[in-house]
Amino acid sequence: MISRFLPLPVRRLFGVKVTSRPPEYVLIDQPGQLAPLLAALDRVDEVALDTEADNMFHYRTRVCLLQFLVGREIFLVDVLAPLPFEGLWARLAEKNLIMHGSDFDLRLLHDFCRFRPKSIFDTMLAAQLINRPRIGLASLLEDHFGVKLSKESQKANWSKRPLTKKMLDYAALDVFHLPALRDILTRELTKLGRIEWLRQQCRAQIEAGSIGFAPPDENDWRIGRSEKLRGPGLGVLHAVWHWREQTAQRLDVPPFKVCSADLLLRLAQAAENGDAEAAILASVHLGRRHDRLLPSLTAAVHAGLARDPKTLPRRRGRDPNHVALTQAEIERLDRIKDDRDRIAAKLQLEPTLIANRSQLAQIARAPDRLDDLLLPWQAELLRDQPSFKAS
Repeated sequence: MISRFLPLPVRRLFGVKVTSRPPEYVLIDQPGQLAPLLAALDRVDEVALDTEADNMFHYRTRVCLLQFLVGREIFLVDVLAPLPFEGLWARLAEKNLIMHGSDFDLRLLHDFCRFRPKSIFDTMLAAQLINRPRIGLASLLEDHFGVKLSKESQKANWSKRPLTKKMLDYAALDVFHLPALRDILTRELTKLGRIEWLRQQCRAQIEAGSIGFAPPDENDWRIGRSEKLRGPGLGVLHAVWHWREQTAQRLDVPPFKVCSADLLLRLAQAAENGDAEAAILASVHLGRRHDRLLPSLTAAVHAGLARDPKTLPRRRGRDPNHVALTQAEIERLDRIKDDRDRIAAKLQLEPTLIANRSQLAQIARAPDRLDDLLLPWQAELLRDQPSFKAS
């Protein structure tokens, strides 16, 4: 399928040419249509890339659509179609990629085909380092290009076929302005002397993405305030959490569409308080759509109440990074945090971009590990501060 539009009328906003209609694109959904995309990739060193997934609609997240801006051509690739992708990933791995909020996309592509990019320019990370108040792609496109992305398409079911023209127009706009946005952000980063900071952030993003999503763990059911549970509440939480997972998998929906995590915790707390099965279930309302699930939930609560909490999977040994800090380390943490906040205010940065709470605690415990715990630009900002000279 090929979607074509007449030459696009343009206007100027902040000195940038802006189209008033969606750009033209090629939708690739048949095996014989990949050749033009592969040929286009062979002619360039840089590609704008985005993905659309179905994580809001199915139990297991799938890549549904790939959007490419290659030179001046936009290609939308239907990943759910029977396409021969072998030649695509090798070519793409040789390019610099322009992406926005690449963490999810890189993890998704790693788990899909073990894809790892050579280099990226993440426009969201760039916007953070410039301290933009709005860093979402929709906000940045509206601010710089007067483009409003369809909120409806942002939440659309990308696994449903056929894809509508409205959805495809939205997908094309996701990549169309990325090179121009990259140029704008690069100029601002250069003025601030933070280009190298972004390079380091992007390299770290590639490393994180190359791990993929965390695999299932036997203690994933220990959610929210579960650490306060000691007795029957633990057994019920374990049972109803697994009930929700199994139900979601059977219905092929995300677990949150079966019921909320808050409901699971309410059931567990009621059991912990000594309520009987009937009292535990009295306040449950799954909604008309899921009332038919109540019998299986009731069985899960009954099984949880009958289970000895001592037979549940045990927590792992305490992570040394989460051992309570000594009083001296707490005082050091406070000093380091004060330095971080003062530097962040001076640079007009969100403080957690320099170091988050967990990193600050680890640094307070072992100041000599500063270079292991932070990126070079972050460590350099903290190294000569009074809190370290006093350590």
